[in-house]
Amino acid sequence: MIIIIGASSFIGSYLVEELTDRGREVFATGSSNHSREYFDRKHIKFDVVDITRMKDLEKLPTENVEAVVLLASMMPNNDKHCDPHPYIDVNITGTLNVLEYCRINKIRKIIYGHSHKDMAKLWNSGKAITEEDKPDIDYTADHAVYTISKIAAVQLVEHYHQAHNVVGISFRFASVYGYGPHTEFYFNGGKVCTPKLTVFMRMAIAGEPIELWGDPSKGQDIVYVKDVVGGIIAAIDSDKAHGVYNVTSGVRTTLNEEANAIIDVFSPSEHRSEIHYRPDKPSMPATFLYDISKAKRDFNYQIKYSVLEMFKDMKKEMEIKRFPHLIKREIKN
Repeated sequence: MIIIIGASSFIGSYLVEELTDRGREVFATGSSNHSREYFDRKHIKFDVVDITRMKDLEKLPTENVEAVVLLASMMPNNDKHCDPHPYIDVNITGTLNVLEYCRINKIRKIIYGHSHKDMAKLWNSGKAITEEDKPDIDYTADHAVYTISKIAAVQLVEHYHQAHNVVGISFRFASVYGYGPHTEFYFNGGKVCTPKLTVFMRMAIAGEPIELWGDPSKGQDIVYVKDVVGGIIAAIDSDKAHGVYNVTSGVRTTLNEEANAIIDVFSPSEHRSEIHYRPDKPSMPATFLYDISKAKRDFNYQIKYSVLEMFKDMKKEMEIKRFPHLIKREIKN
């Protein structure tokens, strides 16, 4: 059995379905009941678990558990008030509680969902960031405590690996794309914003012009959620995986390439969106690239979706309205 803590999240939802499609037994958890109906309909074992309360972890199975995947996290995108305390409670205390659960019940492996914000000051360096690079965060950022809490959690995972023989694997996620995530998010102390990807897709579907601000040759390391899920499962099954891994595409996709791929897939042929270049506007705030050779070496991490194929598959997901519980949850009040 594989326990997915944070199964009602974006990556978690895809991971649960992929595991069950492969015939693997899954126990899913979420922080609320908003996804219970979905998992019940799929006949997937589910319970509400608050990882900040050690008592709640008693709801989890204790026998025949192959691995725990910890995706539950307090995220800046969901933080309306910029309160630092939930980051400590969920991301540090919660991680510690899950690790204790693993130690007590002799569960051999945990995979932790890390953030690439620990490398924020290296993003615009022009080099591929490796796992050997030391964390270099922006201490002045609105949600610096989030990044600090995630770094602390990774250190806890490594501590339990070395001290208690719980194999610890931390996946550093960057720009994970897919149907469902972050339709809206909070920014700058509670302002509701719509991400670039969603804006571009909506404009393309309507056949409206898409503006590219600043330097369109700048870009980011974009990876499809299904490739990430494949990496998680490969790491679960690997005897070599341990430590921090960059789980990205290993390719920088320029803003121009991204916009053109979105137009190719989503824009109607009879009324195709045009790109309007606005060099007078500020460029995207961050451009980054990650080295994924360690993941390829240790658990044969593979990228199966190019940017164009990723958007084609996302369109199919949209057409079948996959994971409606994700979209409903993403709408902010």
